[in-house]
Amino acid sequence: MAGSRRHAVLAVASRDLSRAREFAARFAIPRVYDAYEALLADPEIDAVYNPLPNALHREWTERAASAGKHVLCEKPLGVSADDAAAMVGSCARHNVALAEAFMYRHHPQIDRLQALLRGGAVGKPWLVRAWFSFTTGPGNIRLDPALGGGGLLDVGSYAVNLSRLVLGEPVSAAAEAVYEHGVDVRLSGLLGFPGGRAALVDCGLRAPLRQGCEIVGTEGTITLARPFQPEDHPAVLHLATARGTTTEEVPGTNQYTVMLDDFAGVVLDGRAPRFPPFDAVANMRALDALARAARTGRRESVAPAAAGE
Repeated sequence: MAGSRRHAVLAVASRDLSRAREFAARFAIPRVYDAYEALLADPEIDAVYNPLPNALHREWTERAASAGKHVLCEKPLGVSADDAAAMVGSCARHNVALAEAFMYRHHPQIDRLQALLRGGAVGKPWLVRAWFSFTTGPGNIRLDPALGGGGLLDVGSYAVNLSRLVLGEPVSAAAEAVYEHGVDVRLSGLLGFPGGRAALVDCGLRAPLRQGCEIVGTEGTITLARPFQPEDHPAVLHLATARGTTTEEVPGTNQYTVMLDDFAGVVLDGRAPRFPPFDAVANMRALDALARAARTGRRESVAPAAAGE
């Protein structure tokens, strides 16, 4: 955010005032609040970033909206599609912008991937394989079911989102999962799309540190080595077809800053968002179906879009 030309970080709020002061000192933030309500009452704040645990996204996004603040909310937008839809509705009623903080979508490598697919570089995509996992330590909030924990809602949301970015909206889901502390710590799933297309996704909080994506088309494949967190390093795309194999390198960039600049364009310029908030609701519908499938052991339908989306 400090690297964005269109943002000024005015305040930080924490339940622990000493932690807020420490954070503010580190980043030269002028105002510190020991309650979220106090930050929302500040008339000079235009927008808030909501990075709270998943189960708190809805409450504090809706409270921010009612205070007239635009909201950039961490992914996933809620803990269910109903949650996410309620948040979208609340922000619309209060005439404030809402964006889901899926930073990876704003990286130039994703723009290049979409250009290759539009240009028919690998024919018609019919299969996506996407994976994202790591091992978290004890006491991590991702292991707390009361806070909306679990690998699916954390790193799994990326794999699902990228699959939808390539293939559109899924219609069915099947999944297997391992659970600890009431949350999924390893999950693999199959999303079914119209026309016999599919996405194989896997994620985990008790698994090796790994990320990647392969798009299989009727005429070749595109592989992204680091689709979600390339950091500031160059991103690499591998294209393989009957004509041969090529590698493209996309210069490194701060994808968080690019995301923030896009959000600023929506708030300050009235520009249409690249990824409208109802996309977050659609992502949650797929996540909901995978979660149900893992619990029931059955193939589950993905709920269709509601009227007006």
